Amino acid sequence: MASRIWAHLIVALLGCILASCLRVCYSDSDSRRSPISPGDRKYLESLSLQGKLTFENTTASAKDWGQLRRVTAPAVVLHPTSVDDIATVVRSVARLESELTVAARGLGSSTGSQSQARNRIVVEMTSLNGIMVAPSGDSASNGVPFVEAMGGALWVDVLKASLEHRLAPRSWTDYLYLTVGGTLSNAGVSGQTFRHGPEVSNVLQLEVVTGKGEVVQCTPTENSELFFTVLGGLGQFGIITKARILLEKAPQRVRWMRALYTDFATFKRDQELLIGSAVTKSFDYVEGFVVVNNENVINGWGSVPFVRSEVSEAMIPSSAGPIMYCLEVTKAYSTADLQKLDDVVESMLAPLSFHRELLFKTDTTYFKFLDRVHELETQLRSRGLWEIPHPWLNIFVPASAIDRFDMLVFKRLVTHEFNGPILVYPVNKSQWDKRLSVAIPESPEEIFYIVAFLRNKLPDAHGGPSLSSMLEDNEKILRICEPLQCKQYLPHYQDRSRWKRHFGIKWETFVQNKQAFDPNVILSSSQNIFSRRRGSKFSIANIAHGQSQDE
Repeated sequence: MASRIWAHLIVALLGCILASCLRVCYSDSDSRRSPISPGDRKYLESLSLQGKLTFENTTASAKDWGQLRRVTAPAVVLHPTSVDDIATVVRSVARLESELTVAARGLGSSTGSQSQARNRIVVEMTSLNGIMVAPSGDSASNGVPFVEAMGGALWVDVLKASLEHRLAPRSWTDYLYLTVGGTLSNAGVSGQTFRHGPEVSNVLQLEVVTGKGEVVQCTPTENSELFFTVLGGLGQFGIITKARILLEKAPQRVRWMRALYTDFATFKRDQELLIGSAVTKSFDYVEGFVVVNNENVINGWGSVPFVRSEVSEAMIPSSAGPIMYCLEVTKAYSTADLQKLDDVVESMLAPLSFHRELLFKTDTTYFKFLDRVHELETQLRSRGLWEIPHPWLNIFVPASAIDRFDMLVFKRLVTHEFNGPILVYPVNKSQWDKRLSVAIPESPEEIFYIVAFLRNKLPDAHGGPSLSSMLEDNEKILRICEPLQCKQYLPHYQDRSRWKRHFGIKWETFVQNKQAFDPNVILSSSQNIFSRRRGSKFSIANIAHGQSQDE
């Protein structure tokens, strides 16, 4: 029964790219509370806040989804009830001659403890969760409908509020129980990204608390440098406390389809055809994943159909190798479109070269499709199979390197022991504004691929590879990626030279923006990009050349 549950989990988890990538190391640090000096504590306790600061029992704020590291609990936890609470604390910490830093935490969805570190004040953002929908927009948005959500609001609640007006945001992650501020601090990608760009490309306005403790309203034209820097900025420049997000008319229902391929070149060609600008009538969602040609593993071909009885071993082509590839698409429709839907979908599928006998379909509401992981989450939580280690790895691969990636990674490293969802799907670089902080492949081609290894360490009683072997696999993949001009999505590095290489042509701008918006190095120190030391000064000359602040 457990194996069947996990087979269905693969389907549900496709595209579930959470708030961060893994930190490829494992630490046995204890869970004691971080120290705080009596003077700093007294100073913080004197602050006038609407919310509250907690100095004891902070262990819950040290937990994250990845469970790869056990970290020291934060020194202080802020439960804000207003944006002013956050600004007051950040501004006050910036004035202190101490090593205290501040990090925003949503639901702890990172996999490398990025919102945790020693000498840390954690801001529990879910205290700020208001949502307001403007179906007709306003003068500032030229009448474009939008939703305005606080940074701690969950995307699932944004969706529910928008659907009450028959509207919805255009771009999503495939797991909705994430905070607005969390995904916008990274990028937010899924099967709609090829058409509308990531979530960060669909923001009209932000409210940000900078590292100076200033509350700033910013748009693409007003305070634009901060606007684009914060989006995808890993929390380095400011805490997103409110976001105005573009809306469109929401579909009523979707036809959800999966089709199997035995040849990567054909699979790649069809995916790129579907996201190409020449295709005027494309699907609304395009993703894909690697399938191990073995029904006994977690991401085996038996997990592809929506109803398991729809597939048998006899249906698998004799030409199939040890792995296959699955194209996943949706077509939105209304009840008025239903009579013609079959013909429309067939005409859209006609140019594709998948195995016709291995096409699977189901129809569902738009909400249920977007929220497809949650039902599985509920089941797995009840069986103790949700909150387990998740050594995930997410990579952006240039289109020019994806064939080589297939040969060196999918076909070699993906074995019967490599259990877990493996996503691979293309997006258009033109949908990513160059001013965003997000680092994407610098190669000249228009298309790059999102590749995600979403592995899960099952309890020992269920068998499977060890956590250490999973982390070793990730290291092998990263070594292969180095000469291919890949970029980690939601990275976490241990040294500044790797961060400099990661940001590439954006590095010096990244450093300059840090100096402009967080000169005291208050924010997100656990990313290990910049570090705060007592009495140290931010030196842009040293930092830009990869040196530490103390050198």
